Amino acid sequence: MPLVPPRRHALASSVQAAFAATALFLASAASAADGAAAAVDPQKARDNSTTLSGVQVEANVAAPTAEYAGGQVARGGRFGVLGNQDAMNVPFAITSYTDTLIRNQQARSLGDVVSNDPAVRTGFGFGNFSQTFTIRGFQVFSDDIAFDGLYGLLPRQLLAPELISRVEVFKGASAFLNGISPAGSGIGGNINIAPKRAEATPITRVGLDWGSDSQVGGSVDMGRRFGANDAFGVRVNAVHRDGNTAIDGEQRRVTAASVAFDYRGDKLRVTTDVGYQKQVITGGRAVVYTTGITSVPRAPSAKTNYAQPWSNSSLEDTFGVVRAEYDVASWLTGYVAAGAHHGNEFGDYVSPSLLDRSGNATETRFTVPYIADTATGEAGFNAFFDTGSVTHRVNVGFSALSFRKKAAYAGSLDPIPTNIYAPSHVPVPAFAYDVGPISDPGVTGRTQLRSVAVSDTLGLMDGSLEVTLGARRQKLHALGYAYATDGVDGAKTSEYERYATSPVVGLNYRFAEQWAVYANHIEALTQGDQAPATFNNLPVTNAGQVFAPYKSKQNEVGVKWDAGNVGSSLALYQIKQPSAYVDASNTYVVDGEQRNRGVEWSFFGQPLPGLRLLGGANYLRPELVKTQGGANDGHDAIGVPRFQANAGVEWDVPNSPDITLSARAVRTGHQYLDAANDLKVPGWTTYDIGARTTAHLEGVPVTFRLTVQNVANKGYWASANGGYLTQGTPRTFYVSASFDL
Repeated sequence: MPLVPPRRHALASSVQAAFAATALFLASAASAADGAAAAVDPQKARDNSTTLSGVQVEANVAAPTAEYAGGQVARGGRFGVLGNQDAMNVPFAITSYTDTLIRNQQARSLGDVVSNDPAVRTGFGFGNFSQTFTIRGFQVFSDDIAFDGLYGLLPRQLLAPELISRVEVFKGASAFLNGISPAGSGIGGNINIAPKRAEATPITRVGLDWGSDSQVGGSVDMGRRFGANDAFGVRVNAVHRDGNTAIDGEQRRVTAASVAFDYRGDKLRVTTDVGYQKQVITGGRAVVYTTGITSVPRAPSAKTNYAQPWSNSSLEDTFGVVRAEYDVASWLTGYVAAGAHHGNEFGDYVSPSLLDRSGNATETRFTVPYIADTATGEAGFNAFFDTGSVTHRVNVGFSALSFRKKAAYAGSLDPIPTNIYAPSHVPVPAFAYDVGPISDPGVTGRTQLRSVAVSDTLGLMDGSLEVTLGARRQKLHALGYAYATDGVDGAKTSEYERYATSPVVGLNYRFAEQWAVYANHIEALTQGDQAPATFNNLPVTNAGQVFAPYKSKQNEVGVKWDAGNVGSSLALYQIKQPSAYVDASNTYVVDGEQRNRGVEWSFFGQPLPGLRLLGGANYLRPELVKTQGGANDGHDAIGVPRFQANAGVEWDVPNSPDITLSARAVRTGHQYLDAANDLKVPGWTTYDIGARTTAHLEGVPVTFRLTVQNVANKGYWASANGGYLTQGTPRTFYVSASFDL
């Protein structure tokens, strides 16, 4: 570990004390990495972080998006309007999972990837098969996953990992960095997907895979650079997979493809990414509703499917984005991006509603078509200049998003009796109602988001200290419409138009070559509520009042350590989210609050040759501090575990023919189904194992992989977020062969 200048000893001592656990856990890393770490000096690190919206300006050290030692995570990622940055040089927390990790773990969904993060847990959407994510105790809807920095472009429910280069998990509020999200989630963090692009080395990779019980698939990944100085690049990816999953009676089929084109000139850089995906789920196991129960029943056997065999969902999406950057001068770069998405969904959903602890439940058929169209874009300038001894990185940016949805619904009314431990199956019931109608849904909502962001990152003390100051002025305009009748769109039923300003203040101090401390104040932004007409059959005094957007405020401090081969971070944070309720005078007021206070630790890297580590822990106090009449003050928020931890390891077996063994443990503490904390969902631990080896068949490198998820086949409730239960996946085997031609 490098010596610290004498005048900084006190600060260094306190930081090293905070990292005692990390230092002990990775003791061998410091010595193994002492020479290899060759820690980057702060000035070079600052130069490396000088990026445009997506392109590095200087290359004194590794690019911020390059793989870290061990290849499982990247050095940094996209920090919204600030662009691609090395994680050590910004006052925020991020973990970027790489394509290498995605392939080696044989991930079949975005949830499989983010399950590596101790700050993230996954559940299902309300009544459908979309994945939802919880970061720092707050939900991120799948609608709000960004693609190359832009919201609204990706498939709304599920995404094939074969199209992904990196999954960037940002921890914390981000209204300034990314703007307000279309669905209004992401208070505790968000996720950005980086598309695959052609690399310097040509890629021709063909894969074959099998998953229990009978999932069979194939994939193709091809990339080439060409032209003078390899200025042009093309990357093509495709995957098709079909068959029964490890859940009894559940069948899934996915077909997806993407094409990426890029041009890297001296001053001009252009990228184009286009994708298509269709996923079909038949007999998909649904979530479980719990209204009316007095205790949480045990989870059924891991393979049990309490869905009806005729339930299904078809999800088809087409999306694309074009981005361009131009160096107007050596100190000034302009950028512009535009993207569009069209999604078409149709689902026949069935979810059991529990009646008692014995698992008795009722179901009804609920059918929903959903059509979504989004257009989005951004434009701006990055400027780099000095004023005396102070450096500046200034960004001025504008973003816009327009979204339109069409929806309808139909369903049955007669309850279908069943039991989640011994499910019963019935023929498809007829519709008792059809609102919309489902054969021709009309427009039910429009959303327009506009924002202007300005920021300046000031470099002081020869670049060791950087201060980021900025603000984003945002406009949120949302309209709701009644369901269509007789082929005519319904009348407007609601309109919300409000403005809000989202500030940011961040400090990052590289007080030594391997160490950085940081602090930030940043906010999240969600649409405010409208007061209801009645409550408990009494008129609300301010019925119809529209409230300003809710501002969730985060304060965070942290420390980061980068020894070259291993890295770690420790953060303490508090997020306050406002909420509304009807008070004693029957007035709808924004006086409620949820306060999440937590400590977050992560580690990653390759402390010794052939040994890779990835994991961490998260302790969170999700406290309801202002509730209606104080009834639930001090209780835990619904569906938020206090403790989460991950530990993953990969080991290259010595003196073997290129064999790697892997293992991962995931621990999640108990959580509650209700605000009164009467319904307690037990904590759970799962274990995954894997192995891989590379051989040569007639001169062609072939990598064989085996992964076993949930080795013990544990039946458990994975999530209570949203106030309903999502069951975890059963023991699942994945086998694949990847040919690098």
